[in-house]
Amino acid sequence: MFVSKIVNASLSDRDLGFLIDTVSPDVKDKQTLKQILAQDRDFRNKFVGDKKVFKRVIHDDEIFLKISPILFFEILLRKTTQDFEKSSYTYEKSGRLRIPIFDSENLVSLLSNDSILTYLAHMLSTFTKIKSYTISFRVRDGIWHKVKFNDMDIESLARFSQSIEGEYRIVLYKRIADVCLFVLGIFPEYIENEYRYPLSGQIRSQTPGKLRLNPEKYEEEGRKFYKLVSECLISEDMVASNIFTNLHEHFQEAKKPLNFLAEHYLQYKKLHVFG
Repeated sequence: MFVSKIVNASLSDRDLGFLIDTVSPDVKDKQTLKQILAQDRDFRNKFVGDKKVFKRVIHDDEIFLKISPILFFEILLRKTTQDFEKSSYTYEKSGRLRIPIFDSENLVSLLSNDSILTYLAHMLSTFTKIKSYTISFRVRDGIWHKVKFNDMDIESLARFSQSIEGEYRIVLYKRIADVCLFVLGIFPEYIENEYRYPLSGQIRSQTPGKLRLNPEKYEEEGRKFYKLVSECLISEDMVASNIFTNLHEHFQEAKKPLNFLAEHYLQYKKLHVFG
């Protein structure tokens, strides 16, 4: 199943070389060290979470020429986990106020699940390039229907998912939930600006033919579609099903690390990283 491949995927040779050159540049037998990193998950994770690695990637505007986006986001998420471990609370925005929420322990617990953290890193990497599609499918004999959509448009993704079956439908369910989590986590201001007028705070008038969701509806849709994915996978891949059950049940907690890294690590780089 595609999800198992995601969470069990090995780092590329280039990624391993980058980690070694950053953490242990003087090591003589780099090939043997690469093999150890590929085989020992805990040892590998220590390299990915090393502060020298974070410092190197965060200041390099051309980092995607040197490492994969998946490794980049895993580095940021492991640094986020370390930051949460040092504090008993995080902040949530309410209007112009920043309210302390004592939830760090729960967030660390979620991110300590290696499958969850790896999945989130992969999920973020899929948004570095947005794709558009035109797909034709047969409605009945002699009748074909053409659908155009991009993989950030949850309305067209949901509509198209009703026309197909099997693993392709699961992929669309997963993408819808991922989009909801991604936008709430990385670009929450986009939702507010689309839903409310920035100065008055009043809800914008509805444009005919355009779906406009508030943050609560994004979360509701994200939770719903993660649950659908989990239910589709429960008899096929229990490990993958558990990942999506966790994201369904802990959607708010999964959003928080993304908010944190977007605000503290990406800041004005967001549009560059997620072009």
